[in-house]
Amino acid sequence: MVKRVTFYDIAFVGHYTKDTIVSASGTRIVDGGACNYGANVAARMGLRAAVVTRLAEEDFYVVEDLRRLGVGVFATVTPESTCLRLVYPTSDVDQRTLHVTSTAGPFTPAEVQEVQARAFLIGASMRDEVGLDVIKGLVVKDALLAADIQSFLRVNHDGVLVAEAWPQKEQVLAHLDVLKTDAVEAELLTGESDIWVAAQMIADLGPGEVVLTHRDGLLVYADGQFHQAGWFPRKLVGRSGRGDTTISAYMARRLAAPPAEATVWAAAVASLKMEAEGPFRREIGEVEELIWREYSRADE
Repeated sequence: MVKRVTFYDIAFVGHYTKDTIVSASGTRIVDGGACNYGANVAARMGLRAAVVTRLAEEDFYVVEDLRRLGVGVFATVTPESTCLRLVYPTSDVDQRTLHVTSTAGPFTPAEVQEVQARAFLIGASMRDEVGLDVIKGLVVKDALLAADIQSFLRVNHDGVLVAEAWPQKEQVLAHLDVLKTDAVEAELLTGESDIWVAAQMIADLGPGEVVLTHRDGLLVYADGQFHQAGWFPRKLVGRSGRGDTTISAYMARRLAAPPAEATVWAAAVASLKMEAEGPFRREIGEVEELIWREYSRADE
């Protein structure tokens, strides 16, 4: 019997994370992980989305939720899920400390081997979850390959995630088509505090497109041109997952639209996501309405 292979529009590779969020408004547990945030965006956009993830059997309700959305889930059962504790010590939502209480362990090339998609987005919580062997396994699929820089800069030091220099920087970046970073990570990677200059420097290392989030919005450098869009949440409740949602929305839109359009789309989706904790669960019509209301005069 010939095995039937499903081809997806976009596939997300990364751990589901069980996030304990601690802030002035209290302590709560939220289902996170870049793959979870990303698949929710892509599925609601009507794309064929897949998730390659690792998690404990007790958290498989997340897998079932994604499957009900039409997402193809390739899940490896592990003794524990990756559990993070995100502490926001002040009202500044860009200042936080991330603690690791357990991890689902590294991916293997075999876990991505059977998945076929037009684009893959790597969104790991920390270094060594997705190694160079897995990346090379994705490269041979001849698909667009994107990654969040946190997948490689974050290191688990005695239960705390900290950003460190990245020895395999040149090897990995040479394989990427799109890299997502934030302003702090971009400076660590390049030594340049000017985000415009840093984006160009990162592109010179390999990725043709750089998606950079910062306090006020989104900056994209693609094909030698800059595009930008601001955040417009009516209330700021769900800061956690902003970057994951942004790059997922950008890549999902980028499959059929130019960088300028994908930039505005990603900023709008992330703005709506920030109005609530957890993944994006809004109607696509709300994204279109926000773009009409706030981005119609955007300078492309």
